[in-house]
Amino acid sequence: MSGLPETAAALIDDFDLFDDWEDRYAYLIDLGKQLPAMPESERTDENKVRGCMSQVWFVQRAGGDRLVWQGDSDAVIVRGLIAVLQVLYGSVTRVDALQVDVEGVFDRLGLKNHLSMNRRNGFFSMVTRLRSYAGQSPA
Repeated sequence: MSGLPETAAALIDDFDLFDDWEDRYAYLIDLGKQLPAMPESERTDENKVRGCMSQVWFVQRAGGDRLVWQGDSDAVIVRGLIAVLQVLYGSVTRVDALQVDVEGVFDRLGLKNHLSMNRRNGFFSMVTRLRSYAGQSPA
């Protein structure tokens, strides 16, 4: 596999290729491995996403009317969840970012039933951070 899926529909199709959750977790981890590492200098307390059990950092990048950001984590599954969010929110307009049906995609991927409550809460803490970026003035 090379690169992240370009759309939520492609991501869902990719998940549907796997029959069991062990394979889906492996795919999720592979997605996370494709993310660029965040510079150590940006792994600061200010950039931490609160509400996550693992350490998670998000940084908003200059993008004008587009939502441009980078995320990273010290946990492989969480990096995979960040990759899912990159598919959903990667460089969309700020207006469109507020309309993303992340809950629907989360359910369709089966994550609702296969992630612990702590991981689900952490995932939606990341979504909250992205939605706050979308509501800010363009950088």
